[in-house]
Amino acid sequence: MADTTASSSGANCLEKLKNYVKTPKGFILTAEIFISLIIIICYGASYTGGYSSVAICEMIFAMVFFGIFMMEMDKQFLMVNWIWSDLFRAGIGAVLYFIISLINVIGGSGDGARIAGGVFGLIAGLLFAYDTYTIYLQIKSTRQHTPASTDDRV
Repeated sequence: MADTTASSSGANCLEKLKNYVKTPKGFILTAEIFISLIIIICYGASYTGGYSSVAICEMIFAMVFFGIFMMEMDKQFLMVNWIWSDLFRAGIGAVLYFIISLINVIGGSGDGARIAGGVFGLIAGLLFAYDTYTIYLQIKSTRQHTPASTDDRV
């Protein structure tokens, strides 16, 4: 007979998902995933769909980091510095979104979906830049500085 009192792993995962989305980092990653999906749809509907590759890559990277942080795998796999990896992911994403979005907004005359994708890309660039800033503050606050010795007898 199956034990019906024990919680299933699916319910446990759903609870972790609900709890992680309520955290500031979880909310930012969720917003990054959704804005990237909107950008993919906009670029897919435009005449030139080649710009969607940045949005696809950034959405996949945000999903991977969301899963890693949600399941607390960053505390299990200590061989990777997850905070610095997340900082590089968000920083590179912000720069790429700004570049691609400016190209699309400036050169997208006559293609409304391309311009909309560019505008959403600028918003995503700001979101990724904010994520980079919050990660930087987290790194800065956890860094332990040891004061240098001012003893002249050394």
